[in-house]
Amino acid sequence: MAEEIKLLKNWSSPFGLRIVWALKLKGIHFDPIDEDLSNKSPLLLQYNPVYKKIPVLVHNGKPISESLVILEYVDETWKQNPLMPQDPYEKAMARFWAKFGDDKVSLSIWNVFVKQGKDQEALQEAMENLKFLEENLKGKKFFGGEKIGYLDIALGWLANLVSLLEEIIDIKIIDKQRFPLLFGWIQEYSQAPIIKESWPPHDKMLTKYQIKLENQLKLAAAQTN
Repeated sequence: MAEEIKLLKNWSSPFGLRIVWALKLKGIHFDPIDEDLSNKSPLLLQYNPVYKKIPVLVHNGKPISESLVILEYVDETWKQNPLMPQDPYEKAMARFWAKFGDDKVSLSIWNVFVKQGKDQEALQEAMENLKFLEENLKGKKFFGGEKIGYLDIALGWLANLVSLLEEIIDIKIIDKQRFPLLFGWIQEYSQAPIIKESWPPHDKMLTKYQIKLENQLKLAAAQTN
């Protein structure tokens, strides 16, 4: 009996993209279902009634939510091309840095973006967080070593979103001089065929984040009036 694998995601979400990459790296065929988050489908509400968010992986009728949880499920279910390190300590560290990326790095970079690089404190915090990732890459091509692994996928949003945000606010966040290893990793990761073919359309993403910034600025202005 053939496996039924559905992925509820949306076109621009970096969290859904993580699962697309993982499944493609494993060579797993899946049915992508794009969700409109302003009008959530009965399917999404059925499969993720707790958070009502994407992504949701549905494997033979069983739903799994939260992208980092899904990544581990994918890796444990399909053993080919392992993503997680095998060593328990390295595995724990991969989980630690993935959470750091979601909790600390993304928020600090977002703060630089919405403040358009004018807040030195926000910029300093982002630089300090990125420095931790730079250290993590010493002696390695990818965070996972010589090939793309769990942590590369978890941090993969950096390779796409940071350049978009830099383009919009005209400020360099990850430059070659300050972060040579991170800069090099972004090039390597972005150009890997399975990664490259899955990026959302650049112009569409640019428009989306320009609108996000405009909305954030209007909100900030309304709060100060």
